[in-house]
Amino acid sequence: MTVRHRVLVLVAAVAVLAAVAVGSVLHASARAERRDRTQAGGPTVTPGPVTLNAARRMVFRNMAWGPHRDELTTVPASDPAGPRTSSGVTCLRFHAAAGTGVCLRAVHGPVSDTYRALVLDAHLKETAHYDVPGIPSRARVSPTGHFATWTAFVGGDSYAGTNFSTRAAIVDTRTGRLIPSLEAFRIVKDGRAYRAADANFWGVTFAADDRTFYATLATKGKTYLVRGDLRTRTVTTLRTNVECPSLSPDGTRVAFKKRVPGLSADAPWRLYVLDLRTLRERPLAEPRSVDDQAVWRDDHTLVYALPGDYGADLYEIPSDGTGTPHRISTAAVSPAYVG
Repeated sequence: MTVRHRVLVLVAAVAVLAAVAVGSVLHASARAERRDRTQAGGPTVTPGPVTLNAARRMVFRNMAWGPHRDELTTVPASDPAGPRTSSGVTCLRFHAAAGTGVCLRAVHGPVSDTYRALVLDAHLKETAHYDVPGIPSRARVSPTGHFATWTAFVGGDSYAGTNFSTRAAIVDTRTGRLIPSLEAFRIVKDGRAYRAADANFWGVTFAADDRTFYATLATKGKTYLVRGDLRTRTVTTLRTNVECPSLSPDGTRVAFKKRVPGLSADAPWRLYVLDLRTLRERPLAEPRSVDDQAVWRDDHTLVYALPGDYGADLYEIPSDGTGTPHRISTAAVSPAYVG
């Protein structure tokens, strides 16, 4: 190949790379423009005041395309598909109780994103924040508002497989004392002290006594429902094959997702409810795989997210195994019932 040919090849290669770069910029610009443009047929969203102590409201992350995407938004609990009021506060995951909220947020940097957990007051003002060591996945506030928790992926980014690692933290919202990882707690498994380097925790849910919590423990290829004690810093296994537990308001039952043999490896779960007194479980009438930590709307109804046209939609179903799933809100995820 002559020098002239080599120069022509180099010029052509540079031109191709430049075209690709321009195309990427234009595509990103088009996506950003689409993100900021309200999509026809979507929910009505307008800015306004959002508080965590208003009379019986549902607060959630708005997923509808437009200027308020990813913002905490509220609707009356009795009208979840109604017009939305958006707060301007952005979160990836959210939960709230008793006038306290926890918001898991991405912090965009020049090279990569980092993540942060914000403790919010009743007016969504930040009162404290903490670094989160990976991609946020779950968040909860205790019924009294005195504790908040979050789970992050520190290795992998999905619960569907087995090659992932999580870290679950708990903070006392009154004192700011942080437990950065439940892995520091003593594990009692099958009545005996247990230690394992592969122990992972996720999906914490609190009881109303500011002491007891439930969570998922994974070790040696199995998952367990554990009951935790914040005073003794101990967790005790109760039964196997329980993920993302959610304690009912009356404290008697746990909703959870269970891996069912024979289902797709990418969608292996079904929703169940476990009676904590008898440890008997009951499948719910949701035939689809649910990868979410369900929320109790009340003692009889569960709310959870499934994939939708805007990213996710919210559905509800009776907790006693009867009925059928009912979509209550489109383009919404991570709900909390307040007031």
